[in-house]
Amino acid sequence: MKNRDINTLLDIMRQLRDPVKGCPWDQKQTFETVVPYTIEEAYEVAEAIEEQDFEELQAELGDLLFQVVFYAQMAKEQGLFDFNDVVQGIVEKMTRRHPHVFGDADYADEAELGEAWEQHKKAEQREKQKQHKASALDGVAKALPALVRSDKLQRKAKRVGFDWPDASGALDKCREEIRELEQAMEKGDHGMAEEEAGDLLFAASNVARLLGLDSEQTLRRSNDKFVRRFRAMERHLHQQGQPDLAELDLETLESAWQAVKDRENG
Repeated sequence: MKNRDINTLLDIMRQLRDPVKGCPWDQKQTFETVVPYTIEEAYEVAEAIEEQDFEELQAELGDLLFQVVFYAQMAKEQGLFDFNDVVQGIVEKMTRRHPHVFGDADYADEAELGEAWEQHKKAEQREKQKQHKASALDGVAKALPALVRSDKLQRKAKRVGFDWPDASGALDKCREEIRELEQAMEKGDHGMAEEEAGDLLFAASNVARLLGLDSEQTLRRSNDKFVRRFRAMERHLHQQGQPDLAELDLETLESAWQAVKDRENG
């Protein structure tokens, strides 16, 4: 198959958005309506990597690139910027943030390199924040998945010393939040229960971070484990002549679930 350059892709996007001959679906999209598709494509990239499916990864990276092209075309139509501006911006940023590669900077080790990287980012953020009072938590996007955002916020707070010395303190905080959630449940206060459940999730992500784990990836693996065990439970019950799980009581389901866990754990 003949290789095609980025200009071909840009031209395809321009034609899809053409107000006369374009695709009706592409014509009506806005920055806001495309966002959910971008998030979905990013997760599909992550899934392909987790499954080590590199053929699928190639396809998903193409889909993700198309999202960038989509935004750039819409921005060009509004006179904001175009794809070349996006490329120029990231080229300048990466060059600026890697003076040890593209300049004459010399760092003693990876820790020193990491500190320099953070200093570069902080300098850039200070430029953006001249119009408002800066916060140690600036730079963490609200649109991030909640678990990812909690991890980033905690890491930001850590830089000014607001953090537990180790995971045990965060685990104690989880126990405290569980007690407060129980109190909310006893009172039948739904709003309070929602707040305390959120605090518990935040505290749990703190534990994972302090153990050196990625909260998002850790939960994704637990999700995968649940799916694997649930499907095994379904097969187990089907083999016992129980085709409809909805007709079974919780005790029967829990017994089948435990049987699956026991087999899996050897």
